Amino acid sequence: MSHLLPASFTSAALRRVLLACLCAGGAMAAQAQGAMPQWQGAGAARYVCGGIGSDESTAMRAAMKEHPLALLFARSDGAYLANVDVTIKGGDAGSASALAFRASGPVCLVDVPNGRYVIDVAAPGGAVKSQTVTVGGGPKTADFRF
Repeated sequence: MSHLLPASFTSAALRRVLLACLCAGGAMAAQAQGAMPQWQGAGAARYVCGGIGSDESTAMRAAMKEHPLALLFARSDGAYLANVDVTIKGGDAGSASALAFRASGPVCLVDVPNGRYVIDVAAPGGAVKSQTVTVGGGPKTADFRF
């Protein structure tokens, strides 16, 4: 295999190339993380909403598989919605987890303990929808179309 590389290409040069690739990968990961809005809430119940702009939307969608619950808001024609009022109630009998917030973007990632939850949402203009989801055993997505 050494016949494929120029004689001047040493193991030190290979280490420099690999280090440069690792640094570039780390910078891209940091940039994607930097595109995420700030988390809200505390303890076992917290959320982050966003997805406005391509960088933020890409970061939010990439992170969906890392969180137990994702909420998506759109009009019936597919256009994304923001400023949706969200109330999440329920959880296991011993859990008092509940969140109430205004979604500042069309995608929300929600960290709550495993359990069954009722999600009530109200879109700008007053349209109301509700879904029941069971969190646990993998990421879940609740899609609300108005």
